[in-house]
Amino acid sequence: MGISVKDRLYMHQAMELAAQARGCTSPNPMAGAVLVRGEKVIGQGYHREAGLPHAEIEALKDAKGGAQGATLYVNLEPCCHQGKTPPCTGAIIKAGIARVVAAMADPNPLVAGKGLEILRQAGIEVDCGVLEGEARRLNEAFITYHLLKRPFIIAKWAMTLDGRSSTDSGDSRWISNDDSRRYAHELRASVDAVSIGVGTVFFDNPRLNVRLDQYKRRQPLRVIFDGNLRTPTGAKCMDPSGGQTILICTPSAPAERIERMRKAGHRVLVAPGKGRIVEIQSAFKQLAEIGVQSILVEGGRQLHTGLLRQGLADKIVVFVAPVMVGGESRTSPLVDLGITNMKSAIALKNVSILTFGGDVCIEGYINLPPRGLPAEAAPA
Repeated sequence: MGISVKDRLYMHQAMELAAQARGCTSPNPMAGAVLVRGEKVIGQGYHREAGLPHAEIEALKDAKGGAQGATLYVNLEPCCHQGKTPPCTGAIIKAGIARVVAAMADPNPLVAGKGLEILRQAGIEVDCGVLEGEARRLNEAFITYHLLKRPFIIAKWAMTLDGRSSTDSGDSRWISNDDSRRYAHELRASVDAVSIGVGTVFFDNPRLNVRLDQYKRRQPLRVIFDGNLRTPTGAKCMDPSGGQTILICTPSAPAERIERMRKAGHRVLVAPGKGRIVEIQSAFKQLAEIGVQSILVEGGRQLHTGLLRQGLADKIVVFVAPVMVGGESRTSPLVDLGITNMKSAIALKNVSILTFGGDVCIEGYINLPPRGLPAEAAPA
């Protein structure tokens, strides 16, 4: 049939539905579905939370059994495997849907093109790739996790107009304004985990939880990179009322500290490293193994610098406040990246600029979500 303007319009609608569940669906992707017959939408829905019905099922319910001959628009390939819910492909076939339009194939090796093929074999017309770029950005964490076997990593910091993250005395509260900090909490609410280095624990003692008005969803995991396990048990980020805390140390951390943290109910991961310096690539691999698909890294500068030097930061979010403090100390958000000329500067892609009062928020990508299907799903 080919792709029409109408196809793009309804796919936009499916993605807008999917985005309503941002921060609620992990480990599943965000998914929306729209059922159309002729020029009329007869059903729509989205996946609200892991364990609840998928978007396709919600749209079929909304259509009240009248989906025969309709076109289904979904931002991600329908699943074909039994998980917490039955496969959507069976329900689509049973409903008599004539055409399925998907934005992209599912990178999960359990699906990875198989769902679309099952629909084709059932005689359903299938088109895939409508607004794929937008769909990939919507589920960038899910894609990165399945194709790169690590979390999608966002590096975030705030700084003054003269590029400082604190005064010489170490005061950093608050650089950004209330609206900027509210948006930062929305970022926390959208990820599986929030992370800092142990230095930030000592300097700022942050809680690392989501504090938005009427916020009742789950709190993200709090991840502390702490090679020697020096985090005080009384630190705000260790308060169990704010969610679970994971500490990542190296083999040099004293065994009694590891045992004490575990007995206190905190999870401790031991990653390779030298002394107090954690090998962050291995640490993020361990986080992926326990199901962390996305992580917001809020500091400090040693951790941010390590992410950039190793090419692990996928997205950068920087708040710039219209204030200047000057000073002699090195309080920039980063340390040496090994860059000696401007031609080698790390450039962001797909940059967007938001404003919050006088603050400016610059967002952009270093690593765009990878393309393709997982190697284990590729044909022999």
